[in-house]
Amino acid sequence: MAKAWQRPFVNVFRHCRVGEWRRCSREGDVAAVTDKSLRCAVYRIRDAPSAGGYIQLPGTSMQSLGLTGRYLYVLFRPLPGKHFIIQLDVATKDGQVVRMSFSNLFKEFKSTATWLQFPLICGAGAATKGGTRVGASDARWTCLQLDLRNILLVYVNRRYGHLKSVKLCASLLVKSLYTSDLCFDPALTVAEAQRARLRVTPVPREMAFPVPKDESWYDHYVHIRFPSDSSEASPGPVQESRSPPEADFLGRVPRLLPHPGASSSAAQDGAPSAGPIAPCQAPSVSRPLPEVSLFCEPSEVPTGSEPSAPAHARHKHAAGNGDDVSAPKPTVEPAVRGDVAVHKPFGGKQSKQEVALAKHPFQKRSFLPDPILRLKGVVGFGGHSTKWALWTKDGSAVVYPCHAVVVVLRTDTREQRCLLGHTDKVSALALDGDDVLLASAQARPSSMLRLWDFGTGACLSLFRSPAHTLCSLSFSRGGALLCGVGKDRQGRTVVVAWGTAQVGRGGEPVLLAKTHTGVDIQAFEVAFFDETRMASCGQGSVRLWRLRGRQLRSCPVDLGEHRVLELTDLAFGPAHDGHMLYVCGRSGHILEIDHQHMAVRHARRLLPVWTPGSPVSQKQTFGSGPGISISSLSTSQATCAVGSEDGYLRLWPLDFSSVLLEAEHEGPVTWVRISPDGLRVLSATSLGHLGFLDVPSREYRVLVRSHTAPVLALATECSHGQLATVSQDHTVRVWDLATLQQLHDLRSPEEAPCTVAFHPTRPALFCGFSSGAVRSFSLESAEVLAAHRCHQGPVTGLAASPDGSLLFSSCSSGTLAQYHCAATQCRVLRVAANVVCRDAHPTPNALVLSGDSHLLAFVGPSKYVVTVMNAVSLEEPAGCARQPLTALPQLLRVDVSALDLASARLASAVALCFGPGPPGHLLVSTSSSTVVVLDSTSGRVVRELPAVHSGACPSLALSRDARFLLTAADRAIKLWDYPTQACPGCQVYIGHSEPVRAVAFAPDQQRLLSVGDAIFLWDILGPLERSPPGSAGDSPGAPPTCEASEWPHLAQMQGSWRTWCPGPTGSPGSRCLSHRRRPHCSWASVRDSSGMMTVLSPGQMKKDPRRRATSPRGSVRARACPCWCSGHQKSPGVSLCSPRLLQALRGTLQDLLAAQGFFAYTSGCLVVVEDLHSGAQQHWLGHPEEISTLALSHDAQVLASASGCGSTASCCQIRIWNVPGGSCRQLISYHSTAVQALAFSPDDELLVTLGDYGDRTLALWSMATCELLSATCLPEPVHGVAFNPWDAGELACVGQCAVTLWLLRGPNASLQGRREPLPEELGAGELTSLCYGAAPLLYCGSNAGQVCVWDTSASRCFLAWEADDGEIGVLLCSGTRLVSGSNTRRLRLWAVGAVPELRCKDSWARSSSVFMERELTLDGAVVSAVFHDTMDIGVVGTTAGTLWYVSWVEGSSTRLISGHRSKVNEVVFSPSASHWATCSDDGSVRVWSLASMELLIQFQVLNQSCLCLAWSPASCARPEQQQVAAGYSDGTLRVFSISRIAMELKMHPHRAALTAIAYSADGQTILSGDKDGLVAVSRPRTGMTFRVLSDHRGALISTVQSRSKEHGDFGAQWADLWLAASSDQRISVWAANWPQGHCELVDWLSSPSPTLMEGPSQPPSSLVAFCPWDGALLVCAGLGVRPEVVFYSLHQKQVVERIPLPFFAMSLSLSPGARLVAVGFAGGGAGVGDPRPSACLDAAPCHLPTERVLRLVDCESGTMQDFAGHDDLVQLCRFAPSARLLFSAAHSEILVWEVAGPWAAGGASGSGPLLG
Repeated sequence: MAKAWQRPFVNVFRHCRVGEWRRCSREGDVAAVTDKSLRCAVYRIRDAPSAGGYIQLPGTSMQSLGLTGRYLYVLFRPLPGKHFIIQLDVATKDGQVVRMSFSNLFKEFKSTATWLQFPLICGAGAATKGGTRVGASDARWTCLQLDLRNILLVYVNRRYGHLKSVKLCASLLVKSLYTSDLCFDPALTVAEAQRARLRVTPVPREMAFPVPKDESWYDHYVHIRFPSDSSEASPGPVQESRSPPEADFLGRVPRLLPHPGASSSAAQDGAPSAGPIAPCQAPSVSRPLPEVSLFCEPSEVPTGSEPSAPAHARHKHAAGNGDDVSAPKPTVEPAVRGDVAVHKPFGGKQSKQEVALAKHPFQKRSFLPDPILRLKGVVGFGGHSTKWALWTKDGSAVVYPCHAVVVVLRTDTREQRCLLGHTDKVSALALDGDDVLLASAQARPSSMLRLWDFGTGACLSLFRSPAHTLCSLSFSRGGALLCGVGKDRQGRTVVVAWGTAQVGRGGEPVLLAKTHTGVDIQAFEVAFFDETRMASCGQGSVRLWRLRGRQLRSCPVDLGEHRVLELTDLAFGPAHDGHMLYVCGRSGHILEIDHQHMAVRHARRLLPVWTPGSPVSQKQTFGSGPGISISSLSTSQATCAVGSEDGYLRLWPLDFSSVLLEAEHEGPVTWVRISPDGLRVLSATSLGHLGFLDVPSREYRVLVRSHTAPVLALATECSHGQLATVSQDHTVRVWDLATLQQLHDLRSPEEAPCTVAFHPTRPALFCGFSSGAVRSFSLESAEVLAAHRCHQGPVTGLAASPDGSLLFSSCSSGTLAQYHCAATQCRVLRVAANVVCRDAHPTPNALVLSGDSHLLAFVGPSKYVVTVMNAVSLEEPAGCARQPLTALPQLLRVDVSALDLASARLASAVALCFGPGPPGHLLVSTSSSTVVVLDSTSGRVVRELPAVHSGACPSLALSRDARFLLTAADRAIKLWDYPTQACPGCQVYIGHSEPVRAVAFAPDQQRLLSVGDAIFLWDILGPLERSPPGSAGDSPGAPPTCEASEWPHLAQMQGSWRTWCPGPTGSPGSRCLSHRRRPHCSWASVRDSSGMMTVLSPGQMKKDPRRRATSPRGSVRARACPCWCSGHQKSPGVSLCSPRLLQALRGTLQDLLAAQGFFAYTSGCLVVVEDLHSGAQQHWLGHPEEISTLALSHDAQVLASASGCGSTASCCQIRIWNVPGGSCRQLISYHSTAVQALAFSPDDELLVTLGDYGDRTLALWSMATCELLSATCLPEPVHGVAFNPWDAGELACVGQCAVTLWLLRGPNASLQGRREPLPEELGAGELTSLCYGAAPLLYCGSNAGQVCVWDTSASRCFLAWEADDGEIGVLLCSGTRLVSGSNTRRLRLWAVGAVPELRCKDSWARSSSVFMERELTLDGAVVSAVFHDTMDIGVVGTTAGTLWYVSWVEGSSTRLISGHRSKVNEVVFSPSASHWATCSDDGSVRVWSLASMELLIQFQVLNQSCLCLAWSPASCARPEQQQVAAGYSDGTLRVFSISRIAMELKMHPHRAALTAIAYSADGQTILSGDKDGLVAVSRPRTGMTFRVLSDHRGALISTVQSRSKEHGDFGAQWADLWLAASSDQRISVWAANWPQGHCELVDWLSSPSPTLMEGPSQPPSSLVAFCPWDGALLVCAGLGVRPEVVFYSLHQKQVVERIPLPFFAMSLSLSPGARLVAVGFAGGGAGVGDPRPSACLDAAPCHLPTERVLRLVDCESGTMQDFAGHDDLVQLCRFAPSARLLFSAAHSEILVWEVAGPWAAGGASGSGPLLG
């Protein structure tokens, strides 16, 4: 919102006093003239943009306008036939300056992170001049309205701060500029708006254009509003309107859905608005709005009679598509909406109409996280040249360019930091002396410069140099001056100086001086001792420069006889009498120049050594001439390093008396630089090698090796994580993907390699060459194994079958060859001529094989045909091409040119890619920028992705789990959200300076590769890989990964997150589905000496006492706390898996767990113990509140668990369990609020307990007697505790700015503490985690991301390093490896083997001794982890409620556990009783298998809660056509198809939240009730709501149920009977015939008015259900004034039976088999005294809250029994159709109970337990 003085608008010209030219500036032909049409003074800028005519507001770039108005109005008129530019600098909230340029000079939209370029064409037409658009001849006065807030939000994802400056460049007339927070309509006056009562803001009189009487404003002027619809932040093209748009006059109206048959324009690729913008004329005649006969969402109806779907852009790196769709009449769209994420694979063709149905492309085309890719590293050096590698100030890192990327490489860890933003090759670099500013220049266009904050990597400024190309940059030592040298457009040398002192403070660089010179300059440097002095050298000249009075002046140095030398480099160095200038040349000369006297003091020359009597030199040079050509030199205080073209780096003393060191390289040395400390010398070669010579050790280390020409193809190898690339430099190179280091280099000078492929199972590499040869190389012996010459032309395709048995190659002459490669010596099996397309170019996607090795696909025999063959036979077809996979044809050909009949050009196939199977899909990239998905068995088109890129896509790849589609074209790559059927989202990434040749996913599927000018390795930040189709799926939304064609197939689908296993003891037969707890719950782990896991609450992690208010009962809320034991192991492995899912990992962990096989975890107030061998469960009951932490003794005989303090207890419960017997041995208590950590001593004789921030106590217990030995109050909150594994008498705590070491003294084990504060080097902070390492080391993590190491014997911290960017909540150490986890979602593995040696050093140790081995990014903050002793495998928990199995060896993470994130609202069952479904406040609907309890399908709706659910009845249709209807909090109703795994229908029958839903008995009607008491009757087949009942208006509908009338007519004649109950205790029963539209009331039940009845002030919820064993009865709860269950007879119209309850029921369910009623209670109170099962001994009785139990009532015998297990109110209970299972839910936790004995079938009665 603007400041007060800026309201309602600001005249920017008046604010800057344009005309006085004090606060603003002008240049060129700028004059004030009088415009006849406006009848006022305007300013004319008449120079061409290249001539520099402009008006700038304010006058200098150091000033700022500071205008905060959201809208900028520019009143201007372009001069006919001329170009104009409007340039804005806009500041964001975070201080970033973004430049926006609008011009008719631009041909297309372009963008970077700090620069936006929009093409803007005014007038009815646009003339062209030399192929460039210019202004129209009838250009009119234009009101350009820019929504600055939405432009920044849409295009660069930043928040608008203020308008910094405006620059208006020729040629145009401008009246003024205005800023305002109001959206004005320039065509309306105040009088017109008041007279028409329009909801628009008329333009102020000062801004208005004069309009002749009785004429339209649009007949004379133009209004351009960008984005076109600011209310929706549309980033579509700048639109010009000449007549009043109806939406602006009529206000916001409902938007209609387009008809499915409506035509749509082809989607265009590009950044948010692509291509030059032509005028878009609004309709001149108003047409009435179409009538709507059904409820529609506001977002589903267009704002005019000719609606369109505006194109929306996404993140700054992405580009979207725009589609205009006409809608002649409204229809209901039966497709998936943009707010629903249906997790399913692709299966059906997507037409262009479906693409056009995206009403909100910005929402649909953006998928999270955004950005989803991060550039992890690049392999390459140079690009524009092999110069410009710089040392940082401390010498720990090297900065160098890799084509368009600036790379910062740490020399010790090889970790890279990449600075992206340049769009062309970087031609020069400069770094100031303090490592604050980094400057980089790109070769084209016109030498764009970037100034970077070197510490953060943020781009501070982007500006254009006066020089056309820059070849050199140099900073002054303090960074206040930047000089550059280049060439102008005429080829003259230009020297430019900028002032950069204000750049880091929000200012812009200031051009201080610019001068032209006629001399050649090869090197330029600012003197380090005086920033006003510089020196340059070149062909025959050395000049000294000086900056004085904003002028650059120079004078030449008299070189005398050396004036003919070609000088290449220079450097300032020390001398005994001051400073010396050293200059080198190609003739081998090194000149020492006294810059004060401007004279050459010494001249030396580097000559080759000659053997007497021999004309041949010992050291061959790469150039000609007697001297050795010197390319570069660098000086330090004592030495001078020289790099020469003979490939040697030589280090000399400054007197050049003798060579100190020399290092030979493989090619000419082009660049040398000595580190600031003089101990390392950096060198670069023309072959793309970068390394340094370590002077003290005399060792040379290679940092970077790279290709010297574009990379053509790549291949990846899975077992060793290797990458192979081929390049135009005639080399084949093999790289290690983990380190990006080169492993092998195969050179072929005579023939160029074209394609490459790894053998899947052997260390062998296949390569195809331009001569037609195919060779096999051994990676072990580095020799050629075999060579075949079956081809006559260059090899265009090469692919090995995944099973390693076959190899295929193709060539440009059309030949296809098949090889047998199972053995070491591969042999040719078949050669087929004229099969492959002859016009094909070498590409990694020209020849592809399916994942099962059965199918081979390629382009041929013509470029319009894609052929799919049987990979084994390669024979002609033997039958029809549309047979199932079991009868696969030998040959299938698909003509891709016939797929788009409407196109004027024939589409040809470019690249191919098989998808993971089943299903067997083949992706084909065509020349028409479309990716077509084909069924590989039938050839039918499954789906189309139009306009994937602006041109043909030469390479594409699909991830193994079909989650992401990767495409490449030109210099950009796109990552697509492949599972989204309708208009999938994509993100675009730049960084390559040349076209991308190939892309691929890394073997671990967590990274991807793109090659072109260099090799780019990208990290995928999104959800990690799910299992591929047909296997276990574990992605974050639980998307199933295969398409089920029939409903019974779902029973065979794998991919469970949760399952259960019956347990023989404890609470028999109960099954636990521990889903994620409440949203405010999170957990963190602290590993003690035993390696066990404890759990911390959010309050304990954040140390904020106010967080306790989020807990309903003031207790600590936490997640499940698992632990397992492996017998003799000191730090046992731990699994957090759900029991049945462990079977999938048991083959991996069996050896690890065979000794003991104990596994325990918590679910609410239950301790769940599982035998890993048998899978049997035990459920230990006793805790009244949710368990916060667990600990297991080292001998695995004792388990300790702690829970929070409830409202009825004064202390927290700590239970000591006997593991073998499963009994509670002792109950102890001491802490008043919560226990956040438990730890056993190494000898298991002591137990330490730590209270939370509210308790602040540390207690020590004897495990022999369970007595309290000692306790101490802590002065401040402590966040973790651990026993020293090497000394049972010592333990440690971490907290605020200190580590406390405790010693146990005396026979009573009293605690004596010693507080050690953090060193000053670490600063103030909190230690949040700890773990012991090798004796006597203690590792501690902080909330700032640091890990510090303590020597506990000396009580000092001797080492610290930055381990992460956020709070470290997890630290685990074993041997020489350390695992850290933080709230930044990163899990890292560190090598700490060198740390014990560092503690002996007196000084602060260097963190370079610790390096990171591996890194994984998970789906949430890492808060819990346990690993095996080897640290190779472990289990990790995150705040997203997910448990991951982590294997560092494989570099993978596998999802183990996940569930609903919030409250479960409903559980329903399929009619066949084979599946069940749940819905939750998290917006998801999940379908589970009833037999295995495995998750099969998940439908996710964003930003909504799913409140009710219903499964279609069996009579609806065939079983494979089952549906689930769900009601949401926004009033929408969605119908999901289970068999198709898709949303079939979305309706909006209610304005309030849906609270109840049911199908009619025939399944053709849906009844839904909402929060306001309305009941809507809808037909899912037509999507129409044809009746609304308001009898319950004013009260929430709690229940809707329907069934067929089978027990009498009850006074009504219709066949269907249904009921509705509302929260005001009213129940209505109805009879209906929905096909005929009849419905009448049968009965009405209500309770006394709440104001007249005694009891609670709020009436309880009304629960009602038809009685399954007597159809004439209704069973009700909450109907009267007393808590009871009431049986009401519809025949007798009266209550026939009452069963009293202790308090009001919250949930109710009736068994369909026996006369059982399950009740979940809603309030506290005493029970009726019925027996309750317990697993505790008499010494430790259970105190279970009665309101959290599930009561089962036998209606026949009158007996009842309570069952405990939930830690919260039982808000839901449901019997399964089989009557053998009972489901109960408390918040997000679901328990499954097994009904025992005859009660399941209802065949007998008796006493005894009702639940097993």
